[in-house]
Amino acid sequence: MRDSITVNGARRTYEIIGSADGNPGRSLVLVFHGSKQTGAKHRKFIGRAYDALAETGAAVVVYLDGHKGNWNDARRESSFPARTDNSDDVGFVRALIEKVALSHDIDPARVYAIGYSNGGQMVIRLAHETPVLIAGAAVIAATMPAPENFLLGDASPAPMPVLLINGTKDRIVPYAGGAYIWWARLAFKVGGRNLSAPESAAYFAAHNGITAQPTSTKLPAANAATSIERTEYRQPGHPSVALYTVRGGGHTIPGPAKAPAVLGRTNQDVQTARLIDEFFAITTPAHG
Repeated sequence: MRDSITVNGARRTYEIIGSADGNPGRSLVLVFHGSKQTGAKHRKFIGRAYDALAETGAAVVVYLDGHKGNWNDARRESSFPARTDNSDDVGFVRALIEKVALSHDIDPARVYAIGYSNGGQMVIRLAHETPVLIAGAAVIAATMPAPENFLLGDASPAPMPVLLINGTKDRIVPYAGGAYIWWARLAFKVGGRNLSAPESAAYFAAHNGITAQPTSTKLPAANAATSIERTEYRQPGHPSVALYTVRGGGHTIPGPAKAPAVLGRTNQDVQTARLIDEFFAITTPAHG
């Protein structure tokens, strides 16, 4: 169902998956698209994979639309319209959660954010600026901005489970960190330096108070083109962090829908929607 909400005089749109008369206390999953996409385009891009989270009746999924194809993330050198127009994307998220809490009876304490690329950067912003809004963050094809490139350097993310997915052959967001390649800077109007994927995982683990060393597991691979290694930061009493390294993977989302070849290889050994569901227990009924 398409819907809209007005935030500070601006009409913001989104698509909601899940019946309004479903089970009370459901989880809410917010999906943030990548640069030059919309919620509908991203939904098609992933083969509607996240819709499965709503099909059990245990969650409501919302595909949000950014401002002119982007999100006003916290990278200092972003220069697309969402930044230059200072789009109130945090206000949009806050208002949307309040509205869906009333219309679909979701549990405001069980809101999870999934972001791809620029959308992943928006999720990083939410985790730092308004962590009270979300219970968990999934960041795909995006890494933590380096300190000098981060507008929220004085903010500290509240402890929450964080899942990251990054491809080692991502030509847009380098797995090893550093600056964007020149054509990505021009095409997507971004700049500055970013941490590597492993450094990003370690950053969130440290903020979660995890001092234990991470453990890594290689997952079964169907072919030699891509494979996945899961690195987990776990410690009793602390929210976990997991990094899924897609070796040979591009700027893509593992799952049933292959991204255009220009973005690199898409791993299909795992389903990202399933990984996210299991990691955050999104469709597991709340107790108490």
